[in-house]
Amino acid sequence: MESFSSKSLALQAEKKLLSKMAGRSVAHLFIDETSSAVLDELYRVSKEYTHSRPQAQRVIKDLIKVAVKVAVLHRSGCFGPGELALAARFRQKLRQGAMTALSFGEVDFTFEAAVLAGLLTECRDVLLELVEHHLTPKSHGRIRHVFDHFSDVGLLTALYGPDFTQHLGKICDGLRKMLDEGKL
Repeated sequence: MESFSSKSLALQAEKKLLSKMAGRSVAHLFIDETSSAVLDELYRVSKEYTHSRPQAQRVIKDLIKVAVKVAVLHRSGCFGPGELALAARFRQKLRQGAMTALSFGEVDFTFEAAVLAGLLTECRDVLLELVEHHLTPKSHGRIRHVFDHFSDVGLLTALYGPDFTQHLGKICDGLRKMLDEGKL
């Protein structure tokens, strides 16, 4: 007997379509204003830090693709009870990372790159465990790419340094608003 699931086929098509459309301009259709502004600032930071527009575009595009795919999986009810617990743990770690980033940005001389890098690495590992059976190895690579890029100690040190003060302020403002609105 042939196994066929229209729900599975529709989910696969939706993920494929959204991954093909993911880009900074299309992100505005799927992501709210505040999140979009934070992504734009992260793009600018990446571009200035790496001195590579294509590399910065790639990391933001990968971030958008991963976020959209995980949202589609969650909305479609693809996660079991154990995976929903992992999703809650991921959200808690992400919130902790955002609050830590805000604290480092607001209180002078408290920044520790290793602490923030460690939180981002924990987020990466929990997310990889969450999507292990749902996304392809290529998507797993995107997750690693995004989290490894933003947990780079050199990038974090530069972000909290004097050259990136304006970017850090805008990122912190966006993170604060997202936390206040319960979006993170």
